[in-house]
Amino acid sequence: MKFMLQMNVKQGPYQMKGWSPDDVKRMINYMHELNKDLKAKGQFVAAEGLVAPDQARIVKANDDGSPSVTDGPFAESKEFIAGFWMIDVPNADEAYRIAARASAQPGPGGKPLNMPIEVRQVGAPPPQD
Repeated sequence: MKFMLQMNVKQGPYQMKGWSPDDVKRMINYMHELNKDLKAKGQFVAAEGLVAPDQARIVKANDDGSPSVTDGPFAESKEFIAGFWMIDVPNADEAYRIAARASAQPGPGGKPLNMPIEVRQVGAPPPQD
């Protein structure tokens, strides 16, 4: 079963602004170790950090199919996705365990951030007739 784990952070100054270089290094090393462990267990599919929301764009097709590009995300968003993992695990409980590990990544002073991680199973395509 594949799951997407989305790291959600509150809107405002980007999460690591003001962190010491050691705090940033500690968090990055934690993420590398998590990914290394997932790869060793055959659970890793992909993981990426995303740019800040002020660099996001909303794209919609015009009537002629050309892209209409506007700034995004929507101003009323209170949180944004800072990064994600795609994992392949036997069940939701294992996805939840991995999400909890991602949530506990260290912040300033090494204290766990315990940030929300949204867990969503990847849907299967409908059967073809």
